Amino acid sequence: MTGADDGRVRTARDGAVLTVTLDRPERLNAQTPATWRALTAVGDSLDDDVRVVVVRGAGASFSAGLDRSLFSTDPATPGGLGELAALPVEETQERIRGYQSAFRWLRAPGIVSVAAVQGHAIGAGAQLALACDLRVLAEDAALRLPEATLGLVPDLTGTSTLVELVGYARALELCVTGRAVGGEEALRIGLATRLVPADGLDGAVAELVAALSAPPVGAARETVALVRSAVRNDPATQDAAERAAQTRRLRDLAGSR
Repeated sequence: MTGADDGRVRTARDGAVLTVTLDRPERLNAQTPATWRALTAVGDSLDDDVRVVVVRGAGASFSAGLDRSLFSTDPATPGGLGELAALPVEETQERIRGYQSAFRWLRAPGIVSVAAVQGHAIGAGAQLALACDLRVLAEDAALRLPEATLGLVPDLTGTSTLVELVGYARALELCVTGRAVGGEEALRIGLATRLVPADGLDGAVAELVAALSAPPVGAARETVALVRSAVRNDPATQDAAERAAQTRRLRDLAGSR
């Protein structure tokens, strides 16, 4: 399907795997509010049979970030920075909250999300890759968060996920300097799950998806939930979560005999 309002987001379903493709290759998959509405609609439409979501960009790049038209300071430009700035404070924040929903669903309960990244992943593109649980990078990939250098901040869920992945100090340096992180560095510091030759990206993603889909669905989903909660829980709370999850698994296994 295609996202509403020409968001240019395609989806394809293969059993328990949903592939979501940004489909503006002529604009390096630059994103607009329509893109985010389309992505949110995909998240809202997920059914319980989906186990893995793959996010990718058509063409040479994953996503070069915001469409250039959005940088207009003219309040008459729909979705532009000028329009956002002219809104009442509460409305501006609510608008951004809606944009963030296009990214947050990628860590929804029940799914594992995988970003297949080639070429540029800049700004909103980098944050879309960061929103996923796992990232497979082609050797030509480069991630960059240049918002601060443009007088802005990363506001599409990128700061929390970046700190989770690389820690406070590295996240601060990357966000404030806006420098690019190539594939080898991304793998070394934990931004990339795997780094592969550009012509091996599809095969590597397919291999990872097959491995993620192999465990029994109940065990996989409980495990994903535990790993995600470990980021924010103190040890005692996480120990309790493990006990509760294992109790559910034991009862499920006993009941299935």
